[in-house]
Amino acid sequence: MENRFGLRDLVVCFLLLCLITLVVLAMFQFDRQWQRINAVDNVLGEHTRDLARIRSLLEQAPAPGSVPTRANSLPSDSAPGSAGGYSPTTAPSAAATPRDPFDRVRAAQKMPGYALGDHYVTNFSVVPDRLTPLVSVDGYSSDVQSYVQESLADRDPDTLAWRPVLSTGWRISPDGLRIEFDVRYGVTFSDGEPFSADDVVYTFNLIMNPQIEAPRLRAYYQKIQAVEKLDDDTVVFIFKEPYFKAFEFAGGMPIMPKHFYEKYTPTEFNQSTGLLMGTGPYRLADPTSWRPEPGKPIELVRNDRYWGQPPPFDKVVWRIIENDAARLTTFTNGETDDFTATPEQYLTLQKDQQLLSRTTHFEYFSPVYGYIYIGWNQRRNGQPTPFADVRVRRAMTMLTDRQRVIDEAYYGYGRVVTGPFTPGTPQADDTIKPWPFDPDAAKTLLKEAGYFDRNGDGVIDGPDGKPFEIELSYPSTSETYNRVVLFLKDTYAKAGIVLKPNPLEWSVLLQRIEQRQFTAISLRWGGVIETDPYQIFHSSQIAGTGDNVISYANPQLDALIDQARATVDDAKRMAIWHQVHRILHDDQPYTFMIGPKSLIFFDKRIHNIQMTRNGLNSITDWFVPANERKWTPAD
Repeated sequence: MENRFGLRDLVVCFLLLCLITLVVLAMFQFDRQWQRINAVDNVLGEHTRDLARIRSLLEQAPAPGSVPTRANSLPSDSAPGSAGGYSPTTAPSAAATPRDPFDRVRAAQKMPGYALGDHYVTNFSVVPDRLTPLVSVDGYSSDVQSYVQESLADRDPDTLAWRPVLSTGWRISPDGLRIEFDVRYGVTFSDGEPFSADDVVYTFNLIMNPQIEAPRLRAYYQKIQAVEKLDDDTVVFIFKEPYFKAFEFAGGMPIMPKHFYEKYTPTEFNQSTGLLMGTGPYRLADPTSWRPEPGKPIELVRNDRYWGQPPPFDKVVWRIIENDAARLTTFTNGETDDFTATPEQYLTLQKDQQLLSRTTHFEYFSPVYGYIYIGWNQRRNGQPTPFADVRVRRAMTMLTDRQRVIDEAYYGYGRVVTGPFTPGTPQADDTIKPWPFDPDAAKTLLKEAGYFDRNGDGVIDGPDGKPFEIELSYPSTSETYNRVVLFLKDTYAKAGIVLKPNPLEWSVLLQRIEQRQFTAISLRWGGVIETDPYQIFHSSQIAGTGDNVISYANPQLDALIDQARATVDDAKRMAIWHQVHRILHDDQPYTFMIGPKSLIFFDKRIHNIQMTRNGLNSITDWFVPANERKWTPAD
């Protein structure tokens, strides 16, 4: 029997296909319309709530000429913004009229060509593991969070004194154990909900909740006995004992909105990747659903409800570009607005006259840039490693020609560091000299510890007769790291030690560190004006997921760190820090490698980039004149 497929059947199939296509397109269009209607509905709802709050604020506002009153439970002799034992650089200043946190922004607004608009496009070399505060652990996440969340106070970049942000002032008790903050009136979070003293209390309690995976922060905030709301406008931090960073941790605590985060259980919070909301100048378009996706940029949009001066850019965008060369290409093509160069790239770019004509560049040592180190893991799987012996650690430092690394891998753009404290600051003991590059002395120490060439083959053997091998883990995306590690491999080989480079993708490296599954690591710690080494070197931070990942323990060091943290007198505390510096130099839990220079290029259309005592000024001071914009609001 013959089966025919005629013209009529073909027409029917074609019409049926057209009908299916039209139905699919209609469904897609309906879905898009529904999303737009839902978005418009949400915006209208937010506007309605905003209007209601504005009306409420107007009704509550003090009459013209009157002064709002606030509770003050402190004795009358405790002056606003002052406390015995604090110096101008480490404690709040006692100014009758606190410095305007937006004075630099206001100055920029008066400059020729100042305008709001455009995008600022930068980059990360890795995808942050998560953006949720408290449970995020890397500097990339912190960078994004700093645009979204604010604290009660921050440091003035020019004077380094403290100035009010989400507070309008403070009072510190004479013994330094109570700090009261006056909460700023009229501030809202990016969803329009009002900020209050309740959010400050909630943030502290969330940090201290043992069910929240934030052991690093709890290690610091455990000095605080309680944070209490005195009234709607006042909150008090009560400390268990004196602490030199008391004001920094009270005033500098990024505030998290209670109404937003309390909806999540501790398990949901710990497992989240992108729960991020605050009062800051920028916000996530959706504060609940960010996910780490390779190649997908991170975007923040202007917070139109921001209580302060409006930020300059419509968007801040971080593109994920893992390779150093690829980051350079995107910058030279004008696809990103800044470029942190490797020393080799920096030298090359300074010879490119075409690039120099359309860019600006800066090179500087920043007090907050930190240092690069090699950390020697002293215990693995519950057993001591060769690095549990201080002689082995010292030997490894004396086998590391740090100045040559700076000269050849960093082209001179760095300095040898002797400890965790920034050179030239009062905290650092600048009389300490770096361990010398001395292979002969290093071999002597290794032999004393039982590590020497037992069979004349040129390879150092351990007490068990096996070759002394070191697996060094480090971020795989950095060409400079790769170059340094290959240099170290060659140097150590000449001494008879086998170095096995182990470059790892960032998330894998973080996992290995958390599990203590590494022999040695090379990374960089960021810095602060006066750092607290408790988190990294105190033996209490070995357990769990504390940052003493190399399992270093020295009871004398622990006692000195505890003593320094409880000393609010600057001169006395600095003398103790110098002792801490000396012990860390002698013990070499890390080989403290390099304090690198910051080497940064910017697209010249970004105006008002300036140096401050704390590095470059804030992005909120920068701007792009309207006639130099690359991006429109629709992009």
